[in-house]
Amino acid sequence: MDVHLIDGTFELFRVYFGAPEATAPDGREVGATRGLLRSWAAFLDEPGVTHVAAAFDTEIESFRNGLFDGYKTGEGIDPALHSQFPLAERAAYALGIVGWPMIEHEADDGLATGAARYADDPRVGRLYICTPDKDLMQCVRGEKVVTWDRRKDVIYGFDGVREKFGIEPESIPDYLALVGDTADGIPGVPRWGAKSTAAVLAHYKHLEAIPDDAADWGMLVRGAKTLADNLASMRPEAALYKKLATLRTDAPIEETLDDLEWKGARRDALEELCAELGERGIPRRIKRFRED
Repeated sequence: MDVHLIDGTFELFRVYFGAPEATAPDGREVGATRGLLRSWAAFLDEPGVTHVAAAFDTEIESFRNGLFDGYKTGEGIDPALHSQFPLAERAAYALGIVGWPMIEHEADDGLATGAARYADDPRVGRLYICTPDKDLMQCVRGEKVVTWDRRKDVIYGFDGVREKFGIEPESIPDYLALVGDTADGIPGVPRWGAKSTAAVLAHYKHLEAIPDDAADWGMLVRGAKTLADNLASMRPEAALYKKLATLRTDAPIEETLDDLEWKGARRDALEELCAELGERGIPRRIKRFRED
């Protein structure tokens, strides 16, 4: 069997900025949720989709905000999008998809936890983390655990990550700590660009192993002295940035692999949600409903 773990919050954002606006009978903006329902209904109908879960940022801020004041917050999110967060979770439930609402953790942590929990089961052929987010590439294991950009239909296994970034998946948190990640509010270390970082991490793998003195580096990198000096002067900050970028694998997920089996949509919940959204056509597209 294959397992598909969906970044529900990312997909809601993607649909919100890509689907047409639509209002519910009560006047609320619900276009993203309606688009999400259509997208997931079609996805569940694809061959090989048998075990599915979706993780959500139920709360935008997480434990990482307590570690670093500059970490991403919900500031600037369009209220018309934010108001659809609970609707997206209801959409997953109505379609029969296991939902992981994250409170203290982030959706990414939920996905990383699921990948760590299920990948070693001998019944699993491949585990797909359905997101284009580079943060999740740290979870890639050979061609067994991969990330999948569903919109572009691009899959990244071990070789794909190394080709894209010049480093192995385990070095992704180090890469983000040094280069920075504007989406998450991680500033990075000055002068550490993508090329120099990839070159150094390809040799050392982890930032802790990089010598403070460039003269001790076993490689030639342009601007090595400046890079080494900047890192040496920011070791505590770099360690914190790496901690922020490292996904947790202990998120509160209770489901076993068998619990992820898709048994069909929940008819009553789906019909109720679709009536509320003014999207009555979705239930007719569903070919399977749960019997329990």
